[in-house]
Amino acid sequence: MFVDQVKIYVKGGDGGNGAVSFRREKYVPLGGPAGGDGGRGGNVVFVVDEGLRTLIDFRYQRHFKAARGENGRNKSQHGAGAEDLEVRVPPGTVVSDADTGEVIADLTEHGQRAVIAKGGRGGRGNIRFATSVNPAPEIAENGEPGQERNVILELKLLADVGLVGYPSVGKSTLLASVTAARPKIGAYHFTTLTPNLGVVDLGEQSFVLADLPGLIEGAHEGVGLGHQFLRHVERTRLIIHVLDMAGSEGRDPYEDYVRINEELKRYNARLEERPQIVAANKMDLPDAEKHLARFREKVPDARIYAISAATRQGVNELMRAAANLLAELPDKPVVEEVADVEERVIFKAEPEQAQFEIFKENEVFVVSGEKIERLAKMTNLNSYDSIQRFARLMRSMGVDQALRERGAKDGDTVRIGDFEFDFIE
Repeated sequence: MFVDQVKIYVKGGDGGNGAVSFRREKYVPLGGPAGGDGGRGGNVVFVVDEGLRTLIDFRYQRHFKAARGENGRNKSQHGAGAEDLEVRVPPGTVVSDADTGEVIADLTEHGQRAVIAKGGRGGRGNIRFATSVNPAPEIAENGEPGQERNVILELKLLADVGLVGYPSVGKSTLLASVTAARPKIGAYHFTTLTPNLGVVDLGEQSFVLADLPGLIEGAHEGVGLGHQFLRHVERTRLIIHVLDMAGSEGRDPYEDYVRINEELKRYNARLEERPQIVAANKMDLPDAEKHLARFREKVPDARIYAISAATRQGVNELMRAAANLLAELPDKPVVEEVADVEERVIFKAEPEQAQFEIFKENEVFVVSGEKIERLAKMTNLNSYDSIQRFARLMRSMGVDQALRERGAKDGDTVRIGDFEFDFIE
């Protein structure tokens, strides 16, 4: 099964908790703090493996969570950091955030690595909070939560040459005639439902050829196989445009040529600049010569090779022309990736202060924001000193004042993440 798009969940490991501990050594009266820091959580790292061809493995495992860091210990011992979780992906994988559409990584080369979800840092032990005013603090942080996100993996095949054209023009037959690939071939539309790859070996020259599913009008909007086809064209360095020059289904080869190129252009304007060779196929059938002569008149600048994939007429000349043209082209095509990121306007206490938003759910004031929620999760709610420190941080961020401006009064319930408390003037 060929799978070229999946949605998965990834989460970096949480950091380990910091420790509250004091020196209790003989002959050391009033020993100071000795609680160590927690270790960092592991990252979720995607690594390109050239041995993989599809994203099929992600159909059966969709959740990836890195390990948590170790907690800090007494005697100023820090917890160990967790190892990164490595996830293998095939070359040509584009990773994007499922919520924002932002492209996180474009992975094309074997061994290439990208951190997709960062692990949280370890919480600080009480040794970090000692000051001249408070030399023996009972404050320690919980570990920072690891980053979590839903991501979409999209595989764009890495082929040197892509075969494009309407259904049933002979793309699969051409691939089978010049490579060891054995794609499904049939006398009906959309015989090819998934891309097929083959290596064309010309002795001193060789390249990877991709037979891509047939296009129809509206493909740039997702009609038919639409985007499942077009995403793979972006990676090819050269396009071979296969035409049924015999017009065996009553279509005009020139109109097919114009429509397919228009679909490519509408999907990605850069594809209009991609070098292209026209393979005038089915020249062994009646009326093919007449259609070819008319096509040459309408498209005089096109590189046209008359072939018959079924009889192999002109196929070698076509492949050598493709190889010679590839030798002049850059190793990688220029592809413009565009990610639409939706911007949100949120409530700010003051322009220069940290961002957060406040809204009401029934009678509860909810304070949300990445930084404030992270601070709440890293606060040890079983420690009075830690809670007092969190209250000071909220005041310095302007949360208290913002709650007053939104109508919070003595005794009202405030929620930050999973932490609920009463608002007190």
